[in-house]
Amino acid sequence: MIIGSKIFFIKNLSSTNTYATLLLKNSDVPEGSVVYTNFQTSGKGQKGNRWESEDGKNLLISIILFPSMINPSDQFYISMAISLGICDFLKRYIPVCAIKWPNDIYVGNDKIAGILIENSIMGGLIENSVAGIGLNINQDKFLSDAPNPVSLRMITGKDFDLKTCLKQLISDLDKRYKQLIAGELIHIKEDYVTLLFRLNRWYSFRDSNGIYTGRIISVTDFGRLQIEQENGKTNEYTFKEVDFIL
Repeated sequence: MIIGSKIFFIKNLSSTNTYATLLLKNSDVPEGSVVYTNFQTSGKGQKGNRWESEDGKNLLISIILFPSMINPSDQFYISMAISLGICDFLKRYIPVCAIKWPNDIYVGNDKIAGILIENSIMGGLIENSVAGIGLNINQDKFLSDAPNPVSLRMITGKDFDLKTCLKQLISDLDKRYKQLIAGELIHIKEDYVTLLFRLNRWYSFRDSNGIYTGRIISVTDFGRLQIEQENGKTNEYTFKEVDFIL
């Protein structure tokens, strides 16, 4: 096992990603080390957002990786692998979930997990990656202005043992990471595209030109989202260049 080789549990943290980054700077940590906490005072989300999580209710982890075998131009494959590992875990308990590009995990139109990956690139190599995950498990009330949070408990009506869930999640992430380092990039991309939120269905999107109707058809190897318009033209977007109209 690579992911889960060592687990650092700290009851309360400002951010698991921040703590993992400090570990990298100040100690010799093995690849796959997991930082795990019950509560974050300043949890990080995408676009600088804060990740809301009730104390002791959810999984809040960061994973330290050394994916030097991945070319920096292919770094989006790290995000794909982590997203798929989370979906593999969720499918133990619910029939379907989806990946809202680039790496939010959705059940229906509701967000159950978020991912923040911070890569350190030096000398043309990915020196290390810190993959932060917030996965809603037992929380049933959300107080922030986030529009659509959901948890496993809200979906199933059941309570879950967090230690068991952590063990299962680590196992599923480890399998996907091993695919990545084995060079199974085509397999990873195929699985990722298959699970894309709103794949091949016509919906409204907003970009710098306004709102239009389109359908997601794929992503490029560099992580650009490909959306076909009704006129047959295909647009490609990097992160923050297009919004989903939910």
